[in-house]
Amino acid sequence: MAYYWSPISDKNGRVIFKKTDKKIRRKDQTLEDEMSFFDHLEVLRWHFIRSLAVLFAFTIVAFLNREIVFDKILFGPKSVDFWTYRQMCKLGDMLNIGGICIEEIPFTLMNTQMVGQFTLHITSSLVVGFILAFPYILWEIWRFIRPALYSNEKKYSTGFVFFSSMLFGMGVLFGYFIFVPLSISFLSNYIVSDIVTNQYTLSNYISTVATLTLAAGLIFELPIVIYFLSKVGIITPSIMKRNRRYAIVIILIVSAVITPSADVLTQVVVATPLLILYEISIFVSGYVVRKNKEKEEEELAEDSRGNYRELED
Repeated sequence: MAYYWSPISDKNGRVIFKKTDKKIRRKDQTLEDEMSFFDHLEVLRWHFIRSLAVLFAFTIVAFLNREIVFDKILFGPKSVDFWTYRQMCKLGDMLNIGGICIEEIPFTLMNTQMVGQFTLHITSSLVVGFILAFPYILWEIWRFIRPALYSNEKKYSTGFVFFSSMLFGMGVLFGYFIFVPLSISFLSNYIVSDIVTNQYTLSNYISTVATLTLAAGLIFELPIVIYFLSKVGIITPSIMKRNRRYAIVIILIVSAVITPSADVLTQVVVATPLLILYEISIFVSGYVVRKNKEKEEEELAEDSRGNYRELED
């Protein structure tokens, strides 16, 4: 016999969960909400299979477009003709600031393993496939957790897939066009002695590009993370405002590490989007806290009306 944890109201009007073999449906509950534990596992399995299928499809597309993935995308920041370097040179000429223009990327790539290039072809295609499939994977995750939410929670979570995908895409672009070229130019031009030449392995280079790009994509998910942490009461806007100065220091340190020169302009270019992201997260946290407070006030008012009716009876 299958058992269910069904929401019921006690004599004081509070919602509690009781183990029963009968299915008790709340007003906004669907048939998918009433499934047993193993039924949910079966549903999760199909969400997982569909996500893998889409990931595999995009991976195959990336694998078949080797020239674009490697020559145009992955090896792009290695060339001084890369879009970011050209814009930095134009900006330096316009503002008459020296040291911004990147004129040389002094390192060579080498492969040290017989199966190295083939393995990296597969793993690089998988990373590209994951980035392209990320919105669909999020959508499958959302489809799985959505039936467990109440109607008001569904309303507040509308647009989760869109905004998460948009922020991730913006982060990936920011990481690829800002983090990656600035880091590569800085590290390749940093020398401890003139007798040392930079020769990086292919796996090390691709790992650096992929890590910085994906890390930026995940960092840009900060407002989404703050949203859910605020929903459960772990983060509040007052906490974030109180620790704003520490966040600014950390952001400035990160921007100083990855910029190729000591000038303030390039540090500001890197730090500004991260600071804006932090301020957006404060706004998101404040919005969630206000909604939670309104919900609590409505529940208190409803409980008061229920107690008043009981006294009248």
